[in-house]
Formats: sequence, structure tokens, C-alpha cells
Amino acid sequence: MITKRIIPCLDVKDGKVVKGVNFQGLRDVSSPVKLAQYYSRIGADELVFYDITASAEGRALFTDILTETASTVFIPLTVGGGINTVDDFDRVLKCGADKVSVNSGAIKNPDLVGQAARKYGDQCVVLSVDVKRKDGQFRIFAKGGREDTGMEAIGWIKRCVGMGAGEVVVNSMDTDGVKGGFDLELLGLVCDAVQVPVIASGGAGCIQDFVTLFKTLPKVDAGLAASIFHFGEVAIPDLKQALDQAGIIVRR
Repeated sequence: MITKRIIPCLDVKDGKVVKGVNFQGLRDVSSPVKLAQYYSRIGADELVFYDITASAEGRALFTDILTETASTVFIPLTVGGGINTVDDFDRVLKCGADKVSVNSGAIKNPDLVGQAARKYGDQCVVLSVDVKRKDGQFRIFAKGGREDTGMEAIGWIKRCVGMGAGEVVVNSMDTDGVKGGFDLELLGLVCDAVQVPVIASGGAGCIQDFVTLFKTLPKVDAGLAASIFHFGEVAIPDLKQALDQAGIIVRR
């Protein structure tokens, strides 16, 4: 079994982490840099930064915070938000990102995935998808989940992986924020459809949700969450210990 990754997500708006922070020692801290350093220190395997309003506001992704974070954190960084061109990939990678996440930019220009993969390699291109059930199918949403594209999700994911996306972050809008567990139905369909790493996002509420995820869907490579880590509801060292005890291989 592949080592499973635990990935905190920092949703950044106006240079600050949103969704709140409430864990011991960093109460009320909203600096992405300090949070990234904290998560790196306590055992996060990777970090994801999303500039959550860049696409909706039609502007470029922040770079000053990213540069500062990348210079002080030594775990992989995936960065997304407002990635619309190969030049955006270049700019973010030069700031220190290891991987670049694209969502709305790929919807507007599907060729972007292939262009970036050819220039930087498949391992650098992360497809992020916001998926919601609508009219009996899984549908792709754009602009931070604000806009229904009308596209069927599994077909879109397969298309982008075929063009060179080396990893897929699947965010279920139906389970996001509910804290009732990951969307196993959706994730199972994605795992069956592609052969690249799949990261589960949306729905984690407790340690058992991660255990259930990896036990039910061994093909899922990583679990991503935000508020349960920020608010201290789940501590990453405790989570990894529980996964280890459940026979799920993690980096300790």
C-alpha cells in the first residue's frame, strides 16, 4: 500500500487564512506563513494554498506570501487560484511552489493542462475540481463553486488526466463543511476512472472519517481538510497514530 498523505488546506483571502484558526499556541493567527510553518513542524505531508477569490475577481494569484512561505517550509507546496495561463504556472513555480493547481483556468482553456504538462511535467500539474450532484449526475462547478458549467465530472477529469494532469483534487461540494465524512461514491468513481493520484477533499469531521476513507478506497492517495485542522478538532499527530494503528501506512 502506498504511504497515505495528510494535507492541510489554507484558503487565503486578502493575504489571510479564512475558515478560522483555533488551535493551541496559534489562536487567532491568520498568517498563512505561520500556519504553514506550524503544519510543517507537526507532521503535515504537504500543504495546499488556494487564493480563493482570485478566479472570481479575475486577478492574478498572490505571490509575496507564497515566496515567504516557500522559503521557510520544507514540505511540498501546491498552489492554486487565478491560474489561467502557462505564464501563471511559471510565476507561481518561481515563487517556490512545487505543484500548481488549476480549476477554472482549465475550464476556460482545456489546452492549458497539456501546455503546462509539456513544459513542466505531469507531476507539476494538479487538476482541482469542485463537484456537485445535479439533475442525476456529478457536475463540474467553476469560480470557487459559484458557477455550474454543465459538464459531467468524471468525463472532464478523465479528459484532463489524458492531457497531462498528474494528480486530481476532488472536492465534493455536497459534503464540504458538513463534517459527515468524505464523498465515497464520487471518489470511488474517480479512482476507477484514472490512474493518477487522487486527493479527497470535503467532508472530514473526525479521525474516523480518514480511516474509513483509506480503508474503503485504498486507491485514494491523500486526505485534505481545512477547518478541522485549523480549529484543532483533529490533530495531525493523533490522526497519523490512529491511521497507523488501523494498518494504514503513513509517514510518521
